[in-house]
Amino acid sequence: MDLVLFSLACAIVSLIYAGYLILDLSKQDSGTKEMQEISAAVQSGAKAFLNREYKTLIIVIVVIAFAIYFGIDHRTAMNFVVGACFSALSGNIGMRVATSANAKTAAGAEKSIGKGLSVAFRSGLVMGIVVVGLGVLGISVMYLVFQDPNVIYGFGFGASLVALFARVGGGIFTKGADVGADLVGKVEAGIPEDDPRNPAVIADNVGDNVGDIAGMGADLFESYVDSIIATMVLGLFLHEGKLEWVLLPLVLAGAGIIAAILGSFLVRGESKNPAQLMNRGVFGAAILLVIASYFIINFVVGPEGIGSFYSIVVGLAAGVVIGLITEYYTSDRNKPTQSIAQASQSGAGTTVISGLAVGMMSTIVPIIVVSAAMVISYKFAGLYGIAISAVGMLGTLGITLATDCYGPVADNAAGIAEMAKMGAQVRKRAESLDAVGNTTAAIGKGFAIGSAALTTLALFASYTQAVNIKEMSLSDPMVVAGLFIGGMLPFLFCALAMKAVGDTAVKMVEEVRRQFREIKGLMEGKAKPDYNRCIEISTATAIKRMTLPSLIAIIAPISMGVLFGKAALGGLLIGTIVTGFLLAVMMANSGGAWDNAKKYIEKGNLGGKGSPAHKAAVIGDTVGDPFKDTAGPSLNILIKLISIIAIVFAPLF
Repeated sequence: MDLVLFSLACAIVSLIYAGYLILDLSKQDSGTKEMQEISAAVQSGAKAFLNREYKTLIIVIVVIAFAIYFGIDHRTAMNFVVGACFSALSGNIGMRVATSANAKTAAGAEKSIGKGLSVAFRSGLVMGIVVVGLGVLGISVMYLVFQDPNVIYGFGFGASLVALFARVGGGIFTKGADVGADLVGKVEAGIPEDDPRNPAVIADNVGDNVGDIAGMGADLFESYVDSIIATMVLGLFLHEGKLEWVLLPLVLAGAGIIAAILGSFLVRGESKNPAQLMNRGVFGAAILLVIASYFIINFVVGPEGIGSFYSIVVGLAAGVVIGLITEYYTSDRNKPTQSIAQASQSGAGTTVISGLAVGMMSTIVPIIVVSAAMVISYKFAGLYGIAISAVGMLGTLGITLATDCYGPVADNAAGIAEMAKMGAQVRKRAESLDAVGNTTAAIGKGFAIGSAALTTLALFASYTQAVNIKEMSLSDPMVVAGLFIGGMLPFLFCALAMKAVGDTAVKMVEEVRRQFREIKGLMEGKAKPDYNRCIEISTATAIKRMTLPSLIAIIAPISMGVLFGKAALGGLLIGTIVTGFLLAVMMANSGGAWDNAKKYIEKGNLGGKGSPAHKAAVIGDTVGDPFKDTAGPSLNILIKLISIIAIVFAPLF
């Protein structure tokens, strides 16, 4: 139990540190009255959306909790409810801090780029530290209470369910508003991004927070806890119930929290390249975790655990490589994104074609890296090695998530600088911080995608242990049928999510056009648009359309297992993993590349803003928006949620 208490202590330290960060941020300058009003409008809209989203979620959670309670086990049901609450709480706290930090970041950028970076990064750090703190706290407490890692899968189920709703709902909200704002504002009216005359601009900023902050927080919370839980259960199955192997991933997660906190102190000072400061913190934390892991493994399980140490190193290295490859394909400094910008000179059609090609090409290295990590980790430590490599990849999530959530805060700060007319210098500084955010977000998405693949493989291994499947034959038609149906599910899921964004965008375009047409003096800057109407459109549509894609993840594995058996369900899990992982990489990287191709042109290349190439690039970006911020990242959750549901409901098959 001393090992669990160590993890519990690390979790408590992280939450105390998060509280300190929140207190420190509250003391930062919020800027002028106009800046505060804009920030308050964004915060109010984000809170209103989350409140309505949670009302829908509560109904779903209660129904499923009762089903688990009466159909499976009351302990699993209790874990499910706690996991759902912790997942929602982690996203909510991060979103509230981020929305209050937007204006503070813009005010900081007015003083210096270093000050703006500090505020934005520390607000993102709150999210990262809260996610890992609540994750380790929840698992530690549930283990102390129930003494059985198997029932803690309920905790992961609750976390994954909330994450999927948050990602899909937030993604529909943010990208519907973003696409509508761009199509009418930039393309038709020819006004700048974040221009206060655009009625959809506040809804766009609200969406950044409910999708990229609250959604991302819940997303990586479930990735983090799922990897730990899967490794604990495999430790129970594969090491004859030896407690030290069960608790090792929890101890490593606790050490990772401390490494992330220490790494955050390296992100200090002024720099012409803020990305270098944040990378210094990320890589510093990773090095600290590697060193700590060696001694922890030797202390907890002894020399026989050296294979697990190597697996952790493999997981961390794989995460870094996938992150760097993601950056290569999405950064405007590199050829793939610049080739999309070049294609934009020929029109929107070639822009879309080029972006799709870049995304498809970008799947090659991540697939090879994940496959190599899986094989090497297996060689070192068997199935347990694959699982613990995912723990290693997410071990420093406290700081890697901070660099990811930093991006939307910097983006909103740039918007506030534009809307509050803070001047060209502040806008330029804020945009440079935003550009860094695009790069760090790409690396963060790389870690999220890579960890999703390894975690899902660990979950699949846990499923085979839970239902006692020794092997699955490809000559079994049930298995092959499961493979095909599983391979289809990510496409169906993405279709529903993309259609929802498109329908929301249509309503947003119509509303923005109406306001431009009917509100006299709006285009001259003499009248204010009705921002609340656009927020309401995104909110209502997102709440209505987020349920069906999320229910598919619940219904599909249970139906397959009950109707066709555990082998067919195993095939479904594999099919979902393969196509889901590939689609997630392709969509995330195509979307990121389209976005940065647009920004590359906006920097003055290929004719700059307002040129035909720029208008074509904006169209490409509108296609990429739901790719990278709605359907793509939601797939990471989908493939894990389906696997966890298969494990939780295994007694029924």
